[in-house]
Amino acid sequence: MKNIYKQQSQVKKEERQKQAGHKSVILWFTGLSGAGKSTLAHAVEKALFDRECRTYVFDGDNVRHGLCSDLGFTAKDRQENIRRIGEMSKLFLEAGVIALTAFISPFQNDREKVRKLFNQGEFIEIYCHADLSICEQRDVKGLYAKARRGEISNFTGISSPYEPPPKPELILNTGEESLEECVDKVINYLTLNGIIHN
Repeated sequence: MKNIYKQQSQVKKEERQKQAGHKSVILWFTGLSGAGKSTLAHAVEKALFDRECRTYVFDGDNVRHGLCSDLGFTAKDRQENIRRIGEMSKLFLEAGVIALTAFISPFQNDREKVRKLFNQGEFIEIYCHADLSICEQRDVKGLYAKARRGEISNFTGISSPYEPPPKPELILNTGEESLEECVDKVINYLTLNGIIHN
């Protein structure tokens, strides 16, 4: 942009990672509403925090109270929502933090645009898979029922599509596996790929 210049930090990302004792990555949890993304992201964060990792969770509902409070749920607004989260996550990665994002992020194209912001291995897409029927059973907010009655428009899984990731780094069967099993799989992935240490 004209008359806007990017300032370079005197502290490199790699130096921040060395100080933190782990690599900084984006754990991008995607899936239907009710698939357990937020619950899992916060549980993984707690497991990482207990290992003295620097972490932060970007939760879909929380972000829409602040950073994205001006956006609705049209396809265009969803695209902008994910774009903003991608850019914010990139800043946290540069700061040496493991950023965990819990967003439906229903469109493959939007997720791919975010992936392209990062180097190979920095964006870890985690597909929280649960059948729609299970997600509806878990729906304590009653959102699916409202969507089926036509009271909520553009609701993913009912009146708006969800496009499952074709090649995520991890697929977790959050509809059948326990929270503990899913957390262990994420931690094991991070350990095996040298992002964190035992």
